[in-house]
Amino acid sequence: MQYGSIIAVYFVVWWLTFVAVLPIGARSHHEAGVEVVAGSDPGAPLKPHLVRKILLTTGLSIVFTGLLLWGLSNETLHAYWNR
Repeated sequence: MQYGSIIAVYFVVWWLTFVAVLPIGARSHHEAGVEVVAGSDPGAPLKPHLVRKILLTTGLSIVFTGLLLWGLSNETLHAYWNR
C-alpha cells in the first residue's frame, strides 16, 4: 500500500475513533448539578479533557490502523475469505 493511502486510512480511522472517544467521561452542567450560566448550553461538558482524548485517540488509531493494514495484507486471511 502506498504511503498516501496509509495516511488517508489513518486520517479516517483517527476521526472515527475521536468521535467514539469524545463522550467518554463527559459530564454536563445538569449531570454535575452545577448552576447553568445564562446563555450557555446545559448539555455542554464541564471539563472536556480534549488533550487527553486526542492523545488516547492517536494511540488507539495507530493500533486500529495497524490491525487494519495487517488484515488487508495477510495472505492467510485472503485465502480464508476467498474459499
